[in-house]
Amino acid sequence: MKYKRILLKLSGESLQGSQKYGLSPEVLQSYAEQIRAAAATGVQIGIVIGGGNIFRGLTGAKKGFDRVKGDQMGMLATIINSLALQSALEAGYVVIIGGGTSNPYFTTDSASALRGIEIEADVMLKGTRVDGIYTADPEKDPAAVKFDEISFEEVLDRRLKVMDLTAFTLCRENGLQIIVFDMDTPGNLGKVLAGKRIGTLVKK
Repeated sequence: MKYKRILLKLSGESLQGSQKYGLSPEVLQSYAEQIRAAAATGVQIGIVIGGGNIFRGLTGAKKGFDRVKGDQMGMLATIINSLALQSALEAGYVVIIGGGTSNPYFTTDSASALRGIEIEADVMLKGTRVDGIYTADPEKDPAAVKFDEISFEEVLDRRLKVMDLTAFTLCRENGLQIIVFDMDTPGNLGKVLAGKRIGTLVKK
């Protein structure tokens, strides 16, 4: 495997699958199978999961929720998702880091960047339902072009929304490369870990 230790950031919204909210057992099982297979190769895996399939603090604030309370609810949502993934995995495979940063106003992207740096991960893998970084949102713009590789500076210059600015700056300043890839396609996690060109690599 190309990487010995990774921080895997999973999208909470991806866990809902085709549902409008909540947890999809099929997606959860698919993720668990990919993670088990990756761990079996000896790769050390830390995981941070978002909570957007249950509650997102910023979205709640736009609907009238107090922002601090909304973020606290979002952090609880990440714990629910972490427990769900834990139940689908066997003990000893991976480390699941729930609860975000435990602070309001910080996203799980920031938590992923912090923990990735803290555990000295070789790379941060951002598993989403999109297969990489594009010039525009490919779900809205059919003419969007995918990048196979892009620098931190070009992402900033183009104002591409890879993750929130705090998280992105932490990765850039600490030399933590990012790979954005489609986690919903079974087998993709293993391909990324083997060094195959899946998704988009962000580096200096």
